[in-house]
This record gives sequence, structure tokens and C-alpha cells, in this order.
Amino acid sequence: MALPSMTRPSQTMRVRPWKSLSSSLKYSFCMLQLGSAAGARHYSSLSAVASPASPAAPVVEYFRKDYRQPPYSVRKIDLNFDLDEAETLVTATNTVFPTGEAGEDLVLDGEEVNLVDVYVDGRKLNSHDDYKIEGDKLTIFGSVLQAVDSKKGFELKTVVKISPEKNLALSGLYKSGSSDLLCTQCEAMGYRRITYSLDRPDVLSVYRVRLEADRAKYPILLSNGNLVDQGVVEGTDKHWAVWEDPFPKPSYLFALVAGDLGFIRDTYTTKSGRTVQLGIYSDKENVDKLDHAMYSLKESMKWDEDTFNLECDLDVYNVVATNDFNMGAMENKGLNIFNSAYVLADSKTATDTDYERILGVIGHEYFHNWSGNRVTVRDWFQLTLKEGLTVFRDQWFSADKTSAAVKRIEDVRALRSRQFAEDAGPMAHPIRPESYISMDNFYTATVYSKGAEIIGVYKTILGTEGFKKGLALYFELFDGQAVTCDDFRQAMADANNVDLSAMDRWYTQAGTPVVEVTPSYDEATQRLTLDVRQHTPSTPGQPADDKRPVVIPLVTGLLHPLTGEELHASKLLLLTEQSQQFVFENVPVQPVVSTLREFSAPVHLTVTGQTDAELVTMMAHDTDAFNQWDAGNRYFTKLLVDYVAQSSSGDSLAPLPDRFVDAIATILQNAIQQVQSCAADGGKDLSLLAYALSIPDEMTLLTQLPVPLNIDALHHARGHMRLALVTRFQREWEQLYRLLAPTSSTYVFSPAEVGRRKLRNLCLSFLTALPLTPATRALVVDLPREQYFASAGTSMTDALAAVAALVDLPSNDVPEREEVLQHFYEAACTPTKNALVLNKWFAIQATADVATIFDDLRRLQQHPDFILSNPNRARSLLSTFSSLNLHHFHRPDGSGYRFMADNILALDAINPQVAARMLSCFALWKKFDGNRKLLMEEELRRIAAAPKLSPDSFEVVGRYLK
Repeated sequence: MALPSMTRPSQTMRVRPWKSLSSSLKYSFCMLQLGSAAGARHYSSLSAVASPASPAAPVVEYFRKDYRQPPYSVRKIDLNFDLDEAETLVTATNTVFPTGEAGEDLVLDGEEVNLVDVYVDGRKLNSHDDYKIEGDKLTIFGSVLQAVDSKKGFELKTVVKISPEKNLALSGLYKSGSSDLLCTQCEAMGYRRITYSLDRPDVLSVYRVRLEADRAKYPILLSNGNLVDQGVVEGTDKHWAVWEDPFPKPSYLFALVAGDLGFIRDTYTTKSGRTVQLGIYSDKENVDKLDHAMYSLKESMKWDEDTFNLECDLDVYNVVATNDFNMGAMENKGLNIFNSAYVLADSKTATDTDYERILGVIGHEYFHNWSGNRVTVRDWFQLTLKEGLTVFRDQWFSADKTSAAVKRIEDVRALRSRQFAEDAGPMAHPIRPESYISMDNFYTATVYSKGAEIIGVYKTILGTEGFKKGLALYFELFDGQAVTCDDFRQAMADANNVDLSAMDRWYTQAGTPVVEVTPSYDEATQRLTLDVRQHTPSTPGQPADDKRPVVIPLVTGLLHPLTGEELHASKLLLLTEQSQQFVFENVPVQPVVSTLREFSAPVHLTVTGQTDAELVTMMAHDTDAFNQWDAGNRYFTKLLVDYVAQSSSGDSLAPLPDRFVDAIATILQNAIQQVQSCAADGGKDLSLLAYALSIPDEMTLLTQLPVPLNIDALHHARGHMRLALVTRFQREWEQLYRLLAPTSSTYVFSPAEVGRRKLRNLCLSFLTALPLTPATRALVVDLPREQYFASAGTSMTDALAAVAALVDLPSNDVPEREEVLQHFYEAACTPTKNALVLNKWFAIQATADVATIFDDLRRLQQHPDFILSNPNRARSLLSTFSSLNLHHFHRPDGSGYRFMADNILALDAINPQVAARMLSCFALWKKFDGNRKLLMEEELRRIAAAPKLSPDSFEVVGRYLK
């Protein structure tokens, strides 16, 4: 399952100091269960600190150590749905076998379902003597099952009623928004909202599904697997379809869709010659936006065959887009259901970043067919086993299809911005958590993004071919099973005949390790010695002293300090102890050490004694593209941290150092020369140049600053740097902007064109950061207005960048701001309202640095197109504001905190999953300066004291306050 993106609705890299400039976190935010009473513990410690109020449901904590095998298995499930949005009748016939001694109680999960009847082997059970319902559990007494033949099993049949239109949590079977679409989301625990079941991932069943519904209202009926039969119900207006999935799967992978949808179809021929029928479905008015998704799906299928020799195993593979979805997408076997933001794209409505995300997320869900579906997780604590591995695979795929260097930079920017902050906060947890109250809260950047980095550690240690051998053995050994992270690690070890037991520490320890590299050079012996130390800071429940060294691969090269020539090519140094030494012989001069190349492990790196001159050498000459960018990023960061310290002390900020100015001048001149020479492969390099010139974002910088965090000083520091760069290089920014003008109005999605737009829009963001005066109005106002109207209708990337450049200007002084926003809105509503473009319209205004921001936010909340119950729309306004407009969110009077707390409480009553994730805006509250810290604590305690707070939000706010 992919996480929904929580980045700015544009790939434009703005340089205003108050913007977070977060890079695209492919799958940002996040969403589990043991399933047995033995795994449950009452969570009394949280309630003591959170509030005397009780959450809406009993609070139970589950622990990984308490896992036990389910007492029953369900080998086959026949589902019959009589579908209607108001009331759906679900009949489930389960073929059940005891896994131990017969006669144990059978405890089934069920939420928001109304039981009609229950039968065992055709006998209708009596509620007094045969079963009981307590809370969300249906217990069939062991006495009823005492005589069951363990070899033949028994048939359990339940009949329940559910109401999809009342299901605003969007978990289980629900109605999507104002349309007549019915669809499902069952991960992690949504299947129990459809019928009573053993709703846990280690119960694998073969499904046969019959769907019956009104022909006119629901002409499309889809489920997992292959369509085996269909027809009409004689004498009625209904029709039916039967789907069978031949592969056993857990309940979280079940899916159905019913509605009046448009579609495109295609076929794919596998390497073995099988033909797979492909279908991508959406609202009819969006069918013209499905081509890129189909391209992405076919490319994913071919890449998995070419890279890992993994073929699609079904005859039919369908993808459905819906506007109402809690997450990014869901890998249901043969029927992927997607947030429409990750399917729909054309040049008028989607940015380059949207196109890139669709490529990655389509790939992510397809790759789950093996890493998650054919081999699934034993329990939800193992979530990173499928998600970390599949994120790693989709990153590799996207790198192969776009630019490997650019993709690596984007992935690490996202990791540092969100996951490093998560590791530094109260929700810090290992990639394999040890306990949870609501598993929905652990669909996190740690499980996904850090989990993917740990998979990358395996690949770096074992090499590409060794990693492929290990993955092949993993699938061979565990196909059709529910397994653990330990099983994956052992398969990697066995395939390569190595001991990887120390890798377990990455799964058990939270926090971002800190690596300190101290070089010492002996000129007489021409020997370089690297003294390397590691430690992992304390995190909740894990003191630093209790943490053991983790396995850290350091890919390291050496550069000549003057020429930048590579003295030693990349070499793998394996850090496994708290302290180690590594020696390089025959080094003719004291070199520049380039380590952690390709960001070979998710750590904070410090190179003792590293000088500004060495950073500039790496910026200009490093043969590793990631380290070449990161050297500049570290130089930016070093200066900004110094400026924050100066500002916090009340000192005047120093001018930019000449060495830094010269380095930026060199990058700009190289960019201008490259564009003038029309280098054939310049597109990829232009993306790298754009990132090299970008000021680090605020969220990432917060993890680099000393406590207490001073957001005002950070705002001042970034403003100082931004103003200095735009003032010093105004001519170069303008020249480069003009040189990068499009030569055609036809949108092309390619690395070269993406790079051109990325760099040109960065130039625009610098130019429009000039103070507004009569002399600068042509650049600050007229230039973005011209770009907007030139690109509206042909390039959403450029149009949205222009809006972003205008939105921070005061409406009273700049009527063009409202002119462009109004045009953007009208275009979003023509010929019909486009939900994704409207999301962009709301989001871009939420980032505005204007004094009236809270009046504007409240006005937008009252807008008829703002729908709090729609996750995409809620995130577009609320999460965008709290994560990408930090300057105003952290206003000293606490108005930002009150605004978010009010909306989180309102949303918690509708959709607890989304509400709990929005609480992340308060994650670092203890690290802020005194008044802000007190104001955030006040809002957290107000949320904690709310009556009937959901378990999702209860767990998060409790951890924050603990």
C-alpha cells in the first residue's frame, strides 16, 4: 500500500525562507493487528497522561512478543454481495479447519456490521447457547465445534448487513463521495467492517466472490482474480458477476468495486507468452487522463520480469481510481484501488511531480503482487517486510525509468525531511514496531522509507547480483506463506552464504544513527586512516546506552584537494562496531574524503575537520552525483545553522562567505553555458543543477538545529540567504530563466524537459523573491503572471509554479494575485469540476505567507468545494498549511495550533485515520522555545480530553504527551 503524498502541490522549488520546500515524499503519511486475545494488553499508562476522558472504543495495546498462531484456518471463502449504497447484504461461507485441538472458541472480528444469521455446517446457531457478541467480537463457543472433524473441517456461514453510505471512515466497503461508486479498503483491518472474520494477515484463503447489483447504477462489477461468470437476474433490474482468485490471500487483500465507470483496456504479453488483460477505470469524465497510468503499469510489468524474473500470475489485472481514499493506493490482488491523484494525469491538470509519482505508485502496487501478496506478512508488526521492500523496488524502477541520480537525491531529501524528524520525535519506533494500539498509526515514513533504506543496505553489502539471489530464494522458499522480517534476512544470508544476524538491530532499534568520520593523513607513509565511530541517540523507551552498533556500509572515495581528481575509487567500508579504523595506502596527498556515497545508509554523517574548501571541491568534482549535491546541501545547512545562532543571539547576520558565493556563481555559469550549448543529455543535469541551487527546506533544517528550536531565527536566516542570493545573482537568474523558455507549447514528460522546467521555475522563484518595488514589479508580478497565462491549459507544472510565485503577495497591492487565483479556479471547474486541480487550488493558498492567512483559511473552509470528509481535500488545506507554512503555523500567539487542533477534533469524528496523521504537526512540540511549547501542549491536552476520541488519535496524542 502506498502512502498519500504530503508535499506541496507543485515541484517548484521556492526559496522564500518561510516555505518548507519539502521534496516529494513519494508516499508521505501513513497506516495493523495481532488478531488474538493473547496479543492484547490494556494500555493504562497512556490514559494516565492523556486525560481522564475515555476514547470511543476500549484501548488495547498489542505486542509482537505475544504473537501466537490462530486456532483456526480458513482455506476457502465464498462471498455473496447484494449491493446497495444504503444497505448491502453480505453472505460469507467459510471453510474452516482447526489448527490445534478441536473445541476451542472461534473468535471473529467485526465492526459496524449487523448480524442477521450464523450457521455451522448448515445448522442455525442460537445466540444464547451457541455464540455471543461482545463489542467488536463474535465468539462461537467451542462446545459447538467440539465434534468437528479436523481433517474435514466445517462450514461457517454468516449473514450480515452493512451501510456503505454511512461509512465515512473509508475503511471496509464504502460509498465514494457524491458518486455512486462503491469500493473497499481492507488494509489493515477493514475487512472486519464487511463481515465477521478472522481478520489477520496470517490467515490465507482462496476467495470466490459473487456480486449482485442494479444494472443501471452499477454496470461495472469487479473483484479480485479472474471473471469466471456473469449474467442478469431474471425478472429484475439487477445483474451479477462471479470472480475467483486462485491464489490464497489474507483478508486485507480482498477488494470489490461497483459503479458506473469509464475505462481503457490493453494487454500485456509476459516473457512466457501468457496474455494478461489490463483495465484502468475512473469516472467517465477522466478517461482521457488514464494513458500515463497504463504506460506505467506495462513498464512495471516488464521491469519486474527483466530485473527479477517475476511475471504477472493472473489473466486479468485491473486498476480503479477513486477520489475518496485514505491512502495513496492499495495492492489488492488483481484489483488495485488507487487514490485518483496517483492515476489521473494530463498536461493541463498534472505536474511533472504528479507524473513521476504515478509512475512510482503504479509500480509500487504492481510490485506488491510478489512482495506482499504472493509472500505476505505473518503479523502487522512485520509491515516493513512488504512495504520497505516494495518501496525499495519502486525506487529502483523509477530510477531506471528517469534519472538514477535525481531520484536518489529526491528520495533522501524526503527521508531527511520527514523520517529523520519522526526518528527525533515522540513517535520514534523501529522499522518493525514492538507494540501498537492502532496499527493505522504505524503506516509511517519509518516503516516505509527507512525500511526501504535498510533493504538498500542489504543490496550494498551483498552487491546487485547477491541481492537478486537472495530475493529469488526468498520468493522460492515462502511463496504462498505469511512470514517475518527474520525469514527475509535469513534468505538473504543463505543465498549468499554470509552471516547477517547483526542486521536485526536495524529492526529493533529506533532513531537515526550518527556516524563520525575523523581522517588523519601521514605524509611520510602516504597513508590515510579513517577513525569511524557510531552511536544512536535515545528514543522513547530506548536509552542510548542500551543501543548496540548497527551494520553501516560506508561507500567511500578519495578526491585530490586541488584538481578534484579521484585518487581512490569507491570502496565499501563496513562499520559493524561502535568504533573502527579503515586504512587507505598509497595516497599521494591529503585527500578530500567523500564517504556515504549514494547515501549508502540512513544516518547522520559528520566528517571531523571538513573545511569549506573541501565541500566546494566535492561540489565541483565529486564523481558520485549524490555526494556532489550533498556537499552543497551541507554547505547551505552549515551557513544556515550559523545564521540561526547569530539571529538567536540578536546579532546581525554576516554576509555570505566569498567561497560560498563563488561556488554558487560557478554552478550558475555552468548552467548558463550548458543551456547555451544545448547539451543533448542536459535534462538530467539540469535537475541536478536545480537541486544544487536550492536552499534546504525548513523541516529538514529543524532536525539540524539545537534545542530549543527557534523558528523565528530560522525564518530570518533563510530570508537573509535568499535575499543575498537573489540580489547578488539577479542578472544570472534572469538570463537562465529566459534561456530555459519552452520552444514548444506541447508538453513532454521526459528527463530533459522535467529538468528544464525544474530549473526554470527555480529561477522564477528566486526572481519573485525580490522585494516588491516599482522597479522590481516587472519581475515580481508581471513575470509570473505572464508565465501563468502562457502555460495555463498546456503545462500545469509551469502554471502552478507561477501561482506559487504570486500567492505570497498581498492582494490589496497586487490585484494580479486574485486574478490568477480566480482564473485557476474557473479552469478547474471547466467543463466540470476537476477534484485534483481543486485540491491544488486549496493547497497553494494554504502555503501563502500573508498577514491574512487565517482569515483566508477560514474563508476557504467555508467554500462550497471544501469537503472535510474527503481525505484529499482535507489534506490539501490543513496538512499543507501545518507542514509547508511553518512560519504561520508556529505564530507566537498559538493561532496556528488552535486552528489545527479544532480541525483535527472535527475530523477525528469522521475519519480517525486521517485525523491521527494530522497530529504529526505537533510531533516536535517539546523541542520548541518556551511559549510555543506551552501553547502546543495546551492544544494537545485539549485534544486528549475530548470525549469519544478515537483510539487512533488517543494513541498518538498519548505518546506525544508521555
